[in-house]
Amino acid sequence: FLAYWPSYYFHFLINTMEKIDWIKSKIKTLSELQALSHTWKTLSKQIVFTNGCFDILHHGHLDLIAKAADQGNILVVGINSDASVKRLKGAERPINNENDRAFQMASLLCVDAVYIFEEDTPLATIEALQPQVLVKGGDYTLDAIVGAPETIARGGRVAIIPFVAGYSTTSIIKKIQGL
Repeated sequence: FLAYWPSYYFHFLINTMEKIDWIKSKIKTLSELQALSHTWKTLSKQIVFTNGCFDILHHGHLDLIAKAADQGNILVVGINSDASVKRLKGAERPINNENDRAFQMASLLCVDAVYIFEEDTPLATIEALQPQVLVKGGDYTLDAIVGAPETIARGGRVAIIPFVAGYSTTSIIKKIQGL
C-alpha cells in the first residue's frame, strides 16, 4: 500500500487505524526514510526536505512547512535533536523535547515524514535522502544552506521561503518571560 503514498496511504491509514497511530507512524528512522525515498522516487514523486528546531511551533513555521509542501509531492521534515538544539541555541533550549516537537510536526497533514537528527546540520540526512528540493527559511542565503551544493549537483533545486514578519520562537519566549 505504500506504493501510492501519500493519497492512498493517507486514506488507508485514516480508515484503518487510530489517528494518533497514524501521526506516530510518520516519525521515521533514517533507514526507513531511505527505503521510502527509493519507493517515492520509483513512483516519480518529488521529495522535498526542510529542517529546523521547531521548538515552539508558530505561524511562521506553519507558513514555511505549507510552502515547502507546495514545492513537490512528499515533504520530509528534519528535526534537530535536543542535544543539537542545546549546542545551537544554548543550555535553556529546547523548550519542548525532540519527541514532542516531532509529534507536533507529524500531526500536520502536509508533512509526510519526520526524522530527528543528532548532528548540528542535516547534511548526512540530505545525503541519505537525496531530495529533489531543499527548502529553508528567508534568513538563509543559498551559499549558507547546508546541502545546497549537493542537491544542485544532483540536478535538484533549492527554494528559500520568505519569512512571515513578526514571528520567532525567541520573541515568544521573551513575551512569556515578560521581557
